Amino acid sequence: MKSMLLTAVFGLSLVGLAAGAASAQTLQTVKSRGMLRCGVNTGLPGFASQNDKGEWQGLDVDYCKAVAAAVFGDASKIQYVPLSAVQRFPALQNNEIDMLARNTTWTMDRDTTLGLAFAGVNYYDGQGFMVKKELGVNSALELSGATVCVQSGTTTELNLADYFKSHNMNYNPVVIEAQSSVNSAYDSGRCDVLTTDASGLAASRLEMSKPDDNVILPEIISKEPLGPVVRQGDWQWFNIVKWTHNALLDAEELGVTKENVDQMMKSDNPEVRRLLGEDKDFGQSIGLSKDWAVNIIKAVGNYGEIFERNIGVNTPLKIQRGMNALWTKGGIQYGMPIR
Repeated sequence: MKSMLLTAVFGLSLVGLAAGAASAQTLQTVKSRGMLRCGVNTGLPGFASQNDKGEWQGLDVDYCKAVAAAVFGDASKIQYVPLSAVQRFPALQNNEIDMLARNTTWTMDRDTTLGLAFAGVNYYDGQGFMVKKELGVNSALELSGATVCVQSGTTTELNLADYFKSHNMNYNPVVIEAQSSVNSAYDSGRCDVLTTDASGLAASRLEMSKPDDNVILPEIISKEPLGPVVRQGDWQWFNIVKWTHNALLDAEELGVTKENVDQMMKSDNPEVRRLLGEDKDFGQSIGLSKDWAVNIIKAVGNYGEIFERNIGVNTPLKIQRGMNALWTKGGIQYGMPIR
């Protein structure tokens, strides 16, 4: 019996190891293809949208560019794959994309049941509500009986149900797959309320026919840690995406920017030297070149530069750093140490 048990245990272990080894090929696949396939939102200003030249831009888009720069030394080697909320996970599971950078909330179910791995949180968010000013509503607690537009296949839909149930309020949901259609339904008066992540509300408000006629209510009803996602089973690829995220945050904390990165390579600061590959080759440990982080920063800047360029106070979204400020400046963002 003991022998059979050992055989079963070691047999399962060998199967698991074989499966892990077989799946550890994303980096080679991406290199052989010569391009990163990155799943993004179909259109969310500030995070992932196309400009009038058809060029993709946004915070999540810059994460795609950062990974491409880390792998190829060239941030342009990307195929953007626009995906709805319903499409995003099957696309990743079925190898149609190499990574997902699409304002996606990290949850236990997605980490376990769906077999996904979140590489970090690139934006701490929370769900809110937007209403027309003419309704005279000042709080989400005044929304009982309202008709609410919400996107299907999202944590938003579940949070909405929880919130109204916990406050003994009724509501009439209008559930639509595409966020653009959700916005249109609200703007046309089909719904009293639009609900999504607070950052999404700021973006959606800009797309309304009369943006100033809409107000975002003060309540935040959930935690929405958003970040890039990969498939489970390929640790090397997971580490590449994870440490790309960490490098962006470390660079901001250390004062390394897109403009000064070449100069900072001559720094005497040991942390800067490790980040930029001047002391020890940390890129080798994840299958990348010694200057992997230098290539990232030259392509997109540090995390703070990405934030301010796409969604910060000097953009149409006018979003404050808040929780997404570095831990040294009152926020909760910080990169893991490269050492």
